[in-house]
Amino acid sequence: MTSRETGISEHRGKKSAAIRWMPFLAAVTVCGITWQITAALGGLPAFILPGPAAVFDRLALTAGDGSLLRHALYTMGEVLAGMALGVGTAALLGYLLSKSRLAEQILSPYIVATQAIPVVAIAPLLFIWLGGGFFSKVLICALIVFFPVLVNTVVGLRSVSANLRELMRSLGATRWQIFLHLELPAALPVLLGGLKIGATLSVIGAVVGEFVEPERGLGFLISVARGRYDTALVFVGVFTLVAMALALYALVAWAERKYLAWRG
Repeated sequence: MTSRETGISEHRGKKSAAIRWMPFLAAVTVCGITWQITAALGGLPAFILPGPAAVFDRLALTAGDGSLLRHALYTMGEVLAGMALGVGTAALLGYLLSKSRLAEQILSPYIVATQAIPVVAIAPLLFIWLGGGFFSKVLICALIVFFPVLVNTVVGLRSVSANLRELMRSLGATRWQIFLHLELPAALPVLLGGLKIGATLSVIGAVVGEFVEPERGLGFLISVARGRYDTALVFVGVFTLVAMALALYALVAWAERKYLAWRG
């Protein structure tokens, strides 16, 4: 490929990316204008509905003094650690359940029962039993991530064709080779789909933990702002959480495009 063709290809790629972002930017613009008109003409005080300009000023202030970055990094640390713990545990248990129908029948009722209990209800118990601190909040994130990844792991591994397994065994493949070259690639699309859900839910888990024990993090920042009727700061915290969830979702989507390119 010549340099001219390469330049044309890169230009088309950038143009395609810009087109994909246009609906999102248009929606954000419409929401911002509607919000500004409602705040200006609604007659509501600023502590109930501040305008976008007030929220932006509050964002600039918290970003300037470093408090927003400090709390956001703490929350992101909880989320990433919780995802690592939840995904790792769910993937391992999901592999074992996919290999044993008996184990699935025995453990499934207990796993489903734990998911029927709201995390908000059990979070105070975790803090009582384990004490406060970083680990308890990580555990709450892991509990939220655990179930969707577990279910998708089992479904993905069960979808692998038995004929392909038998073919690899007939060729002398070991169990590790079958997992690495057959089961993992076949289950990866479903597994990454569950990880997309878990990545966004993990942010909720971190905030729940920070609400129960408001010490640091974006949940703490929102709690302080709520107590002071600083609604603009509440919006800043909420928008930062949304941006964090979108970033995690985009990261998983990028991994999906990279490692599932063989699907065409």
